[in-house]
Amino acid sequence: MRVLVTGGAGFIGSAVCRHFILELGYDVIVVDKLTYAGNLASLARVASNPSYVHERVDICDAPAIKDVFDRHQPQAVVHLAAESHVDRSITGSGIFVQTNVIGTFNLLEAVRSYLAANKARAHEFRFLHVSTDEVYGSLGEAGLFSETTPYDPSSPYAATKAASDHIAKAWHRTYGLPVIVSNCSNNYGPYQFPEKLIPLMILNALHGEPLPVYGDGRNVRDWLFVDDHARALGTILSKGLVGRANLSSWLTSESMRSISCPIKLEKVSRKSESW
Repeated sequence: MRVLVTGGAGFIGSAVCRHFILELGYDVIVVDKLTYAGNLASLARVASNPSYVHERVDICDAPAIKDVFDRHQPQAVVHLAAESHVDRSITGSGIFVQTNVIGTFNLLEAVRSYLAANKARAHEFRFLHVSTDEVYGSLGEAGLFSETTPYDPSSPYAATKAASDHIAKAWHRTYGLPVIVSNCSNNYGPYQFPEKLIPLMILNALHGEPLPVYGDGRNVRDWLFVDDHARALGTILSKGLVGRANLSSWLTSESMRSISCPIKLEKVSRKSESW
């Protein structure tokens, strides 16, 4: 299978690319404009693989996206490119609207045009739109989000992802595009950008710096290991039905409890330095 992965140099995207190329044997076209969160080092294991191609293209550039489709003729799209940091969305929401909403619209329109010109591929083609459970708002003290949970975004980031979910599903219902929307929980693992909670706490603890926490730290978060997420997306792409697949690790924790692990790591590290 030849898969176009947007945001493939990002944290989750690179895990998906490594899994697709090294474990599933797919050909992968990475579309990533390499913002601050893009890291080609995360793709070093596949960089010399003939199944890997990188196109430094912005998904907001509609003509460039169309050109990528025309040249590479993908059989599926896994759309991960997004602005995703809540704090950044509060101080600069414009880029979130552009990337998460307009960028998704551009991709869906490119797929619509591509499949109209390649009708024989429409039956097997899939557009997997990877979203977040933050579109549902805050998780309560008990229970988990489900497909029936109402959308209730509480930040510009979550609102733009919710908008992109609705656009993707509307393009399926209106134009018949073979769209699947997945909503995953907080990911963690190798190559994660250090502005995210777990790597930020580990690094700050190691350097003796403050550990910033939202509110009183009692907000509940659901965690998913990034490689497990990559494998799940591979399964959804090959076996999933057009519709929505919610992903959850079933590992919930208050922020303060999550932070206790980095604090312990910091203590062990400092003790080991004296051995």
